[in-house]
Amino acid sequence: MRSRARHAVLAVTGAVLAGAPLSLTASPAHAAGPPGTINVHRGGPARSLPFTARRDGEALISFSASAPGVSWVRRGAESAVVSIAVDGHHVTDLVVPSSDPIPRSLGLGHVGRGRHKVTLRFAKGSAPAARRVTLRHPRVSMPDAEALALRHAPVVVGRTGWPTGDPYQNATTDTPLVAWHETRPAAAPGHQIIEYSVVWSNEDGGTDTPALMARWGRTTDIEWIYRVEVDASGRRVDGTAVYQAPMHMTLKFTGRYEGDHPVLQTCTQNNNMCDVVSPGAPLRFLPDATGTRPDGRAREVVMDREPWTYRIAAQEMVREGKIENPSDPATREVGDQRTYLFVEFAKTTGAATGSGSAPGVALGVRLKSDPSRLYRSDHDEPTWSIERDGAVATTVELPEGTGVADIASIEALRRPTGLGDNGAPAMVTSVNRGFFLDDSFQPQPSSVQWKGSVTLTQAAPTAVIWHP
Repeated sequence: MRSRARHAVLAVTGAVLAGAPLSLTASPAHAAGPPGTINVHRGGPARSLPFTARRDGEALISFSASAPGVSWVRRGAESAVVSIAVDGHHVTDLVVPSSDPIPRSLGLGHVGRGRHKVTLRFAKGSAPAARRVTLRHPRVSMPDAEALALRHAPVVVGRTGWPTGDPYQNATTDTPLVAWHETRPAAAPGHQIIEYSVVWSNEDGGTDTPALMARWGRTTDIEWIYRVEVDASGRRVDGTAVYQAPMHMTLKFTGRYEGDHPVLQTCTQNNNMCDVVSPGAPLRFLPDATGTRPDGRAREVVMDREPWTYRIAAQEMVREGKIENPSDPATREVGDQRTYLFVEFAKTTGAATGSGSAPGVALGVRLKSDPSRLYRSDHDEPTWSIERDGAVATTVELPEGTGVADIASIEALRRPTGLGDNGAPAMVTSVNRGFFLDDSFQPQPSSVQWKGSVTLTQAAPTAVIWHP
């Protein structure tokens, strides 16, 4: 999701800046590992990464991160935490949830022109099993095209309160995985509105897990967290900053800023924000928000671009005991996520013709081995059909071992979400992608797509939208 090719890569201190951009790597004296690798050890010294900024602006650090002995699926081995500072100022933390390398990118905040030093320390909050973090091919860059979005990106302070009271709980649950921004024109000429969203590994409160899979097509939590209007020169317009507060309320931001970065804190079980930060909260996150979402696509496409996020989400479900074993598509409980078809489709709802509840749309799958049986994304629960319009995501649980080649058809199913039926038609116009997870819980290539138009009505509530 990142556009690294457009980043102006900074050079190591003392390097000659000429010709093609140079990757930034630590010198062997600071890296304690092979060239191009930084190892940060528990109880060991901090590691440093010097760089020179050729101009004032926002900086990013990117690398491939792994932690031997760590696995998000095992209690006591969930993650290793690295604290990242610039010129002695704590900027962000990195939660490393895997012993396999994962590409990561984080904000470093505003830096002035000249020489700087990134310092990386093995941090408190790391699981007992974590002993070392390996960062491969570290580099610092300053993005050009998305510099404005990076400039106003929020700092997210970790959750410290209920349910556990653990100030390091985001190192074991509901950890932030990736972020992105979206822009749209504001009413004032030359102004624009920037909105920031985060994908969290799960939510400890809010929508329960089976409903998440049915209504949202994943067990992660995806929330917008901050929105602001900026003028033609990129300055924040006073009084326009808002954030998503507890109970999903939109409130004016009245907290403090670090430069143009608002400081928020995760303060609810379902990852809503507060603009008053708990004193001494140890974890803070400044994720790379330079990525965007393609027009007309569901938010889940951001996860598709970072396939490792599906594995982390599945592992958290197993560790927290939220997975049915053995999996059974006849029940509403969430089974092994490798048995689900992950689908994104587009829908719109027409005008109501009477009173009652609005229709939602669910998907049904029939298999070649037993075409008389219909596997439903909503498990025949009215509130689990999808009422919202646009590109939406859902999942359909199928028998273990099912693949796309076993599917006879996919159907769109109109289902009112409550009592009564207001008569509104529901139109389905595309299936944007459909895939299963592989053995490592990462998405296989999408092999289900369709474009067309079907209208679901009270008289004709179902229609086949895909078959081999």
